[in-house]
Amino acid sequence: MLRDIDLQSIQEVRNYLEEAKEAQKILAKMTQEEIDKIVESMANAAREEASRLAAMAVEETGFGNVADKTAKNLFAANDVYNSIKDVKTVGIIRRDEENRVWEIAQPVGIVAGIVPSTNPTSTVIFKSLIAVKAGNAIVFSPHPAAAKCTAEAARIMQEAAERAGAPKGLISCLTQPTLPATNELMKHKLTGVILATGGPGLVRAAYSSGKPAYGVGPGCVPVYIHESANVAKAVELIIQSKTFDYGTICASEQAILVDESIKEKVIAELKQQGAYFLNEDEKRKVESVIMVNGALNAKIVGKAPQVIAEMAGIEVPADVKVLVAEETGVGKEYPFSIEKLSPTLAFYTVKGMEEASELAQKILEAGGLGHTVGIHAEDEKVIEAFVINKPAGRIIVNSGTTFGGIGATVNGVNPSLTLGCGAMGNNVTSDNVTVHHLFNIKRVAFGVREMPKKDEAQKEAALTK
Repeated sequence: MLRDIDLQSIQEVRNYLEEAKEAQKILAKMTQEEIDKIVESMANAAREEASRLAAMAVEETGFGNVADKTAKNLFAANDVYNSIKDVKTVGIIRRDEENRVWEIAQPVGIVAGIVPSTNPTSTVIFKSLIAVKAGNAIVFSPHPAAAKCTAEAARIMQEAAERAGAPKGLISCLTQPTLPATNELMKHKLTGVILATGGPGLVRAAYSSGKPAYGVGPGCVPVYIHESANVAKAVELIIQSKTFDYGTICASEQAILVDESIKEKVIAELKQQGAYFLNEDEKRKVESVIMVNGALNAKIVGKAPQVIAEMAGIEVPADVKVLVAEETGVGKEYPFSIEKLSPTLAFYTVKGMEEASELAQKILEAGGLGHTVGIHAEDEKVIEAFVINKPAGRIIVNSGTTFGGIGATVNGVNPSLTLGCGAMGNNVTSDNVTVHHLFNIKRVAFGVREMPKKDEAQKEAALTK
């Protein structure tokens, strides 16, 4: 039976959707210049409030750290904004006069934005920018553990949009996030498309809502360090990537696969740069806090290595950046092999590229199909052989997978905080989701030739016999 709070939250969804409908009608009549001015104002506001929103998110959720959450907010406000600001999204966006085809942008209408607790404020900034740039309104459903900071980020986006001429109700956020409310938002007739960032259950619910949905799968990212790699640089990039916001980005490294010939060199470099290798007893203790009842323990997510160590009943130095355990197995019975969303890494030793390739495949199949793979190597023939058949939407070479995966340190990958896993990961796209995914394209096609008349077609068929 629905409780009063559930009924209230459902009504709140309906109210926001009605307001969004009217706001989007107004937005749909605006010019490209008017929409671009609104989006620029939103990006500027996000930039100004990046640090405060980061502090709110850390205080409310307990995940990550303020400096890195600030950087994530700025990534959305700067990198994402710069990647979309010149995209045409209004009216005729392309004319192919040679083939006599015009392309016209058509907004999807209202976007349902589902927000995770790990990256709440940066996700709101990102989704608001791409939704409004594409001519849409957006209604956010926050994770209950991040409701206040999510609502504040949405308020900042809405007020900045209004200052630049946007209508009220264009961007809103539920104040009473409940499961019935989220389901109502995803299934309501006024919702045009769902942008779902969250756990597997929520993503499945989005896909089964009956609405178009961009959901994303989990990331369990294996990274191969080949003997041709610049070891010191590879380790530097991996540690910077893995420890960013204490591992809360799903593209962060979960396991490193190291050629046997350079194992000792890599271990020495990892220790030199802040990694702590657990002994067998310490490993068992940390394993006991990684998983609870067969699932990832939320209490370790986004926590410092010292906090995780204390939870496990061990002590590590204050300057340790990441906990590392040597591993040989893959699967839930080997907790270090799963997606841990924390500064913890599995370390595998392999005899060469072929063994590394097989092991990476197993890790992806166990929990990260379609997401991300990394490799550090200087031999391009090895790189090509390793990546060619990998079931991943992003294969990052000689860069940290956190930053490469979101499009911060590589070309050809859209700056985004929603990373699709394609059919491999039961997602509708393998792209980094961006503004292009939030409007439809209508094609105006002029006749350029005639179909053959019936008798002429018969004669032509007879001649070809």
